[in-house]
Amino acid sequence: MNLRNKIFLTIFGTETRSGRTFDIVLLWMIILSVSIVILESVSSIREAYHDIFVSTEWFFTIVFTLEYMLRIYSSPKPLKYITSFYGVVDLLAILPTYMGLIFDQSTFLLTIRALRLLRMFRVFKLARYVKEAAILVKALQLSIHKIIVFFGAVLTLVLILGSLLYLIEGEENGFTSIPQSVYWAIVTITTVGYGDIAPATIAGKILASIAMLTGFSIIAVPTGIISVEIGKAVKSGRSPKQVLCSNCGHDHHDNDAHFCKICGTKL
Repeated sequence: MNLRNKIFLTIFGTETRSGRTFDIVLLWMIILSVSIVILESVSSIREAYHDIFVSTEWFFTIVFTLEYMLRIYSSPKPLKYITSFYGVVDLLAILPTYMGLIFDQSTFLLTIRALRLLRMFRVFKLARYVKEAAILVKALQLSIHKIIVFFGAVLTLVLILGSLLYLIEGEENGFTSIPQSVYWAIVTITTVGYGDIAPATIAGKILASIAMLTGFSIIAVPTGIISVEIGKAVKSGRSPKQVLCSNCGHDHHDNDAHFCKICGTKL
């Protein structure tokens, strides 16, 4: 096995000892880097430990840059990795720090702050190192059509409720437009209840009561849909053997497989 394959199995694989060690170390580095971003947003802490924050941020950026370059180098299909979800996230995790070298902070202060917030994308890198995340993703994929139909029904409901409240209450009671009334319907059905807009007429209050009761009955629907699919995903997720092929990158094999069914490389 050449150096490129060894790097591939260490970075992308989780079945080897080196791969598990790499994942654990990188996971903790991601958590620490995100924690630094959170602490840096507190002005008193930022002023007291500014130099430490800068040094730490550059340390994490260099490490994640090296990781990103190694992933591109060792990947059997570098372009596929670069354009994938995780490839884009990995790039966004390191890009803001380098962008700070290009822009003048005194002139583009707001831009720099926005770019620095993109470092929070590092938290998405955590999903790569949690095996259970694959089950959740699969459950969401299986339930996406049902969820779309459900939200379509909810959207229709809030449009009807919003339009009715707009007609019943009118502008004098704060329902100045249908979009404003739809916002009220969403807040009411989800049981958030900000209270910034409220019906004043008897008919409006009756309709609001119906919306509240309806909210209790439908709020658990997506939870039930996803829970069922998670159960299915857990059962079906036990069969494939999660071992990365060092040659082509295929990671779903039969439990008794000793060779990759795509390219024939020994697993």
